[in-house]
Amino acid sequence: MTRRYDAVIIGGGHNGLTCAFYLARAGLSVRVLEARHVIGGAAVTEEFHPGFRNSTASYTVSLLQPKVIADMKLAHYGFRVVERPISNFLPQEDGGYLKLGGGLLKTQEEFRKFSPADAEALPHYYQALENIADILRALALKAPPNVGDGLRTLVSAAAQGRPLATLPLDQKRDLLDMFAKSARSMLDQWFESEAVKAAFGFDAVVGNYASPDTPGSAYVLLHHVFGEVNGKKGAWGHAIGGMGAITGAMAQACAAAGVEISLEAPVDRVLVDGGKAVGVKLASGEEVMAGIVAANVGPALLYNRMVDGADLPADFRRRMRGFKAGSGTFRMNVALSELPRFTCLPEPGEHHQSGIILAPTLDYMDEAFLDAKRYGWSKKPIVEMLIPSTVDDTLAPEGQHVASLFCQQFAPQLPNGRSWDGEREAAADCIIDTVEAHAPGFRASVIARQIHSPLDLERKFGLIGGDIMHGNMTLDQLWSARPVLGNGSYRAPIGGLYMCGAGTHPGGGVTGAPGHNAAKAILADRSFVGRLFG
Repeated sequence: MTRRYDAVIIGGGHNGLTCAFYLARAGLSVRVLEARHVIGGAAVTEEFHPGFRNSTASYTVSLLQPKVIADMKLAHYGFRVVERPISNFLPQEDGGYLKLGGGLLKTQEEFRKFSPADAEALPHYYQALENIADILRALALKAPPNVGDGLRTLVSAAAQGRPLATLPLDQKRDLLDMFAKSARSMLDQWFESEAVKAAFGFDAVVGNYASPDTPGSAYVLLHHVFGEVNGKKGAWGHAIGGMGAITGAMAQACAAAGVEISLEAPVDRVLVDGGKAVGVKLASGEEVMAGIVAANVGPALLYNRMVDGADLPADFRRRMRGFKAGSGTFRMNVALSELPRFTCLPEPGEHHQSGIILAPTLDYMDEAFLDAKRYGWSKKPIVEMLIPSTVDDTLAPEGQHVASLFCQQFAPQLPNGRSWDGEREAAADCIIDTVEAHAPGFRASVIARQIHSPLDLERKFGLIGGDIMHGNMTLDQLWSARPVLGNGSYRAPIGGLYMCGAGTHPGGGVTGAPGHNAAKAILADRSFVGRLFG
């Protein structure tokens, strides 16, 4: 006998678990279906070599919503984050280096090595960012106004737009810059040092298959700074136990709320009857029936592979074929016999506990993108290295370390019919060589490596084109237009089908916001139907 649930969630990533928790807390029967053998989606911790564990895909914490942390009581289930002593460390081509973070005065002192004017501009730049980031923080846990909902759209747009309308003129100009300009154009207004601009510009290409010269890349920069760690705005940190500790805690909160979680249960298709989602069919053939289906997979996977095109409006189907996904990301984990010794700063220090950015200028980042466009992947890639074992001894044997290598730019699809299956090892070697150029001896210290090309990320985690954001964070795919204008309120164009993943507002990163907001939309719809027919 087929059991029926009030709601079924496709995908056990952090947003799916967040959505499931809120629905179960409201009294609904909920089942989460996770394709892999472990809960957590792309936010998992796995052993990739005997004795060495690390966050497999998603790798750092800042954007997780404080409300979600509090509501799910994640600290009770062991969630703990330690802040980086400094944010980033950037070795320079001339043998120098720049450190970013650790407080305003400390950062200004670093900037003075490159430009006294930039040191003086820094607090004003921070304030400009913070003014806009505060607005985004306030909007993160609100459903965007959905175009086509009549009076409700107007009321929602007016309410959410009021803070924007009351901004002083200079802040309105900053807001326009953030959404319309390239990262370089915006940063050129503030700073003169190439090293300083690179320190901030790196955030514009994280998970973004684009150049820092691409219009709109300034917003991607902003998206990565509106988080917080332990109440400190803009900070980044490490979850003790890796990212899997977050989703592990979420799974425990869900279980306590009565959620049923099924592993190794990949969904093949959303079942639709009479224009309404009625459940899902698993790859095994099992059918799971539910009045609500919430998808924590990206729009490209959901609508192009899991939903029969005949069940979608023609215009929506056409627009989803043009939905842009592919973040140019290549992800590696390495087991190390020792800490890397950087030529510019060889001894152990706080820089080993930061984000180590191997991309010294915006020109370097631009060339990496152009290289990838021409050849498929950059021969001088952008590399961010984190060494979480410097703050978390649960990840590696004593005296040894694990490092996360988050790398751009690597084309989601290689040109000329080439496959990532045939080039992933060569690309990984190139990444190791890039680190070796800054830290001689690094290659010899690598005991083992775990490689995820864009194709690997798609196969393993369902990230189409390896897109860690579930879709490009461009102006045409943000807020009310994420994923498509008219379906930006977490509701699909099929009754009973909802979206609760990063392909909806506010987008990528480990935030929990889409899951929270989708649950709120689902419960609001149930309440409305209950009032209508009850």
